[in-house]
Amino acid sequence: MEGIIQLLPDHVANQIAAGEVIQRPASAVKELLENAVDAGARNIQLIVKDGGRTLIQVIDNGRGMTEFDARLCFARHATSKLRQADDLWALQTMGFRGEALASIAAVAQVELKTRRHEDETGTLIDVEGSEIVRQEPVSTPAGTSIAVKNLFYNVPARRNFLKSNPVETKHILDEFSRVALAFPSIAFSLINNGDEVFRLMAGTFKQRIVALLGNNWNEKLLQVKEETTAVKVSGFVGKPDAARKNRGEQYFFINNRFIRNSYLHHSVLSAYQDLIHEGEHPVYFIRFEVDPATIDVNIHPTKTEIKFTDERFVYGVLRSAVKKAIGSFVLSPSLDFENEMPFTSVATRNTEIKAPQIQVDPNYNPFNTPASSGQSAARPDVIQHLSKIRWEELAGPPAAQQSLLTKEEPQEEERSAPWLLHGKYICSQVKSGLMLIDYVGAEERIGYETYLRRGLQHGVSQQLLFPSVLELPAGDFELMRALDPELRALGFDLEIFGKHTLKVNGVPPETADADNAAILQELLEQFKQSQQQLTLNRLENLAATLARQSARKIRPQSQPEALLKVVEKLFACETPGFTPGGRQIISMITLEELAGRFGRSV
Repeated sequence: MEGIIQLLPDHVANQIAAGEVIQRPASAVKELLENAVDAGARNIQLIVKDGGRTLIQVIDNGRGMTEFDARLCFARHATSKLRQADDLWALQTMGFRGEALASIAAVAQVELKTRRHEDETGTLIDVEGSEIVRQEPVSTPAGTSIAVKNLFYNVPARRNFLKSNPVETKHILDEFSRVALAFPSIAFSLINNGDEVFRLMAGTFKQRIVALLGNNWNEKLLQVKEETTAVKVSGFVGKPDAARKNRGEQYFFINNRFIRNSYLHHSVLSAYQDLIHEGEHPVYFIRFEVDPATIDVNIHPTKTEIKFTDERFVYGVLRSAVKKAIGSFVLSPSLDFENEMPFTSVATRNTEIKAPQIQVDPNYNPFNTPASSGQSAARPDVIQHLSKIRWEELAGPPAAQQSLLTKEEPQEEERSAPWLLHGKYICSQVKSGLMLIDYVGAEERIGYETYLRRGLQHGVSQQLLFPSVLELPAGDFELMRALDPELRALGFDLEIFGKHTLKVNGVPPETADADNAAILQELLEQFKQSQQQLTLNRLENLAATLARQSARKIRPQSQPEALLKVVEKLFACETPGFTPGGRQIISMITLEELAGRFGRSV
């Protein structure tokens, strides 16, 4: 009887392994960069084309390989880091499983050139789908060059699941930044589609952070330093006012390995308690040095998750170190020695110092105020306004409420002047009762449809007399370039003004008097937060984000004429009842509901 269990062919097993290790081009970038680091390279260059689809090439000046090692490195579980099982608990290198090159070679066309420093000639090997198709001597610089071409060429389904080139490029930039941050003593460079994105010189950890994120971060960082017998914590955290809308600039490194850990993230977050607004995220770049025997890095294929033997202790040390850094910033004054103004007002020798005078009303009795019952006293003008409201019986069935969402407005004789409640809600009498409109939500809906119409019609931009300059991290800069057509349609006129820098020449007329560099930066943050993968219509997403951002900065006008104009604009919209994000704008309180609150019938 023939058995049903069979061994998989090597090329199929390699493709299955590749599915775990190489999920997208950025995964291959991570593995190749880490291999270059483990090879002792002091200079590493990354070259990318078309979001990694066409080419991913890593060139290093590390130790290089012999002809035999160059051929063997493409075999599964072939590694130079381990000799026995106990070595897993003393790891000091990045890679160790020996699956990276085998997995990459299973789903791509790979060209390897390598030479040791003591050898005169190197080795060239071409691999396609795990098969070595060429091997020969070659003249090449000392070190290793690996070119990964046509990733997933033999797995079309995987290739079809890749995102757009800007999205894949951003993922590559993220992986590049993580490795570059982990090893600031190594020089890195990145070339994307022929353009040099980064040229990072070897330096300190802070210098590497500033080189990656921009010079404006130099004054936003606070040093973190704490050392115990079990763990050494160092690095930098952002000042409270540098908190971001998304969790982009948050990095943990354990023994130079980037990790994600929600428990340690909560430790940092708790140190910022009451110092940042809700919905904001602190910025941090934290390095841990621990005994490799106290952690387990072999619990996830990408090695970004780590287990500690005593995680609670590390939590406490980290929280204490971050709180100390923030506390030293809050307590120490920020001195500007170039400021011509004196630090304090110093009295002259003959100046008489007087005690401050405190005015006290001896007849004040808090129990005699009308608000003693817990309710604020109504102002006479409010009472007079309320007395003018005509409470009429509901003229029709509950369908009258639905008529509001279908743009049917009450008859002119049934209208009364709208008023603003607590600076947030527009109140208006309608035939069926009382209509409440969320002011900010209404402005958001109005702004969204305005921006969307302008974008579809490629609306004009208002040119600025004094253009502003916006410096961005490399990933944000590339994303902003990808969004340029949609931003121009909305009214933004942007110009490349140097490395990772944009000049804002024109803006939508509604934002002409605002800080447009800050608006664009916030717009980008909110866009990334709401639409990471760019799968929806980008113009609609940007219009919704810009409308939400603009609406929150509008100061509600309490004049009846201004409120009526907002109501009329709202009901002229295609969907007046809801914001672009689906939040309700209009709410009705019918006469039946009001009567029921007072225990009476209509």
